[in-house]
Amino acid sequence: MDKSRILWRVSAQVLPQGSLQTQRQAPWICRQCLHSSRSPSTLLRQQRRWQSNPADIDPNFKSIVDNPPTLIRAGGKHNKAGLAFLACMPITAFILGCWQIQRLGWKSELIARFEDRLVRDPLPLPPQIDPTAIKDFDYRRVYAQGKFRHDQEMLIGPRLHDGDDGYLVITPLERSQNFEGNSGNTTVLVCRGWIAKDKADQRSRPEGLTKGEVVVEGLLREPWKKNMFTPANKPEDGAWYFPDVYEMAEHTNSQAVWVEETMQPDLLQSYDRTVKGVPIGRPPEVNLRNNHTQYIFTWFSLSLATSIMLWMVIRKPATGGRGRVRHSTRW
Repeated sequence: MDKSRILWRVSAQVLPQGSLQTQRQAPWICRQCLHSSRSPSTLLRQQRRWQSNPADIDPNFKSIVDNPPTLIRAGGKHNKAGLAFLACMPITAFILGCWQIQRLGWKSELIARFEDRLVRDPLPLPPQIDPTAIKDFDYRRVYAQGKFRHDQEMLIGPRLHDGDDGYLVITPLERSQNFEGNSGNTTVLVCRGWIAKDKADQRSRPEGLTKGEVVVEGLLREPWKKNMFTPANKPEDGAWYFPDVYEMAEHTNSQAVWVEETMQPDLLQSYDRTVKGVPIGRPPEVNLRNNHTQYIFTWFSLSLATSIMLWMVIRKPATGGRGRVRHSTRW
């Protein structure tokens, strides 16, 4: 494009008084060049050089407005794959919400069954227990008499209790002397409760090591299932991270029976036990979490929100020829 078209007329006050002839020959100059440090005579010589040498200008130069326009469509039809994906979201969320309703009914029935077992009188623990039958007696109150084997004590940890770090004390209960003529294994595992971390050494809690015959009352519990994120226990090092009932029973030559000793919640008694190193037993109650109502609300809310989004997308028609615009492909 000719550069003389973008030049502006310069006032006569800008040029020197004695250069009248120069003013007549070059009456045009770029306004931006007025702020340049170069003198007006230099700018005029450069302008004359451009006019005398048109080859300095690129003959192939084209501006944006010189490029040919291309017609494009601004809004086409809805993408079928995107609509299918968006339609799957409310359907999936609705199905998950219905599934959580079923889970809520199952969990409520399970808690009611466990609470019914808690109000019954405790049963005496027989000499041998079939591990496969414990599932039908989960959360059943039982009692057993025997002697604690403190030499085989196991600490599972770390475990928190009211924000304090500590361990769960697992001690085998030997009951062979209470069943005369029974040659089978009568030892069971008893979870006595929680102790503070500084009471891990048995020498620091002599009052917590019960001597002689004891009667333990607690809850018969089904063995837990270990997940993939739980670290493996190290019995040879005395490191226990998860209550693996079968592994603990094999380590102590006991039955794979787990009894959790219970006590009534009492703040003063719990504080006294913590100081003395006596394990704090669990309260006789069902501690299963039941958050399925929140899950139901979450999934159905997500289904409603995604349904509204899908409706807003579908109700907006795809634009036709009115959506054509001029688009330059060369810049």
